[in-house]
Amino acid sequence: MLICFFDSQEIVHKEFVPPKQTVNQTFYREFLERLRKMVALVRPGIARTWILHHDNAPCHTGVSINECLAEKSIPVVRQPPYSPDLSPCDFFLFPRLKNHLKGRHFGTLDNIQNSVTDELKGIPAEAFQHCYEQWKQRFRRCVAAQGHYFEGDNLDL
Repeated sequence: MLICFFDSQEIVHKEFVPPKQTVNQTFYREFLERLRKMVALVRPGIARTWILHHDNAPCHTGVSINECLAEKSIPVVRQPPYSPDLSPCDFFLFPRLKNHLKGRHFGTLDNIQNSVTDELKGIPAEAFQHCYEQWKQRFRRCVAAQGHYFEGDNLDL
């Protein structure tokens, strides 16, 4: 499993979850601390102003996570419950990685992780910028639908 955060320029931080590790609130809280440090290192200009957008997975929405985010003053973009297509990982990153991995045999977990890492490094800044524009359009549609479910590829408003 891959946990990955990026902005409109590049991958900010990624981690492969160790085999047999459950991504629970404890694991995610520790990850958030590592992420916060990486944002300060990779994007010092936004270290105090960045906003986190993650989906509604139970490990993201628990009381201990909300307390941690409040403690660290990390603002979060609220994810409507029925709008899974708002997550940039779901509509941009993971489909791209799946296409890259599809139909290939890697032999070992290390080979898979190396291939994924290479693919992530190869994503141009323009692709992240386009993703960010798509994300804004999707949010506009979500607001127009008052948070209710919507579908369709035409995201223009």
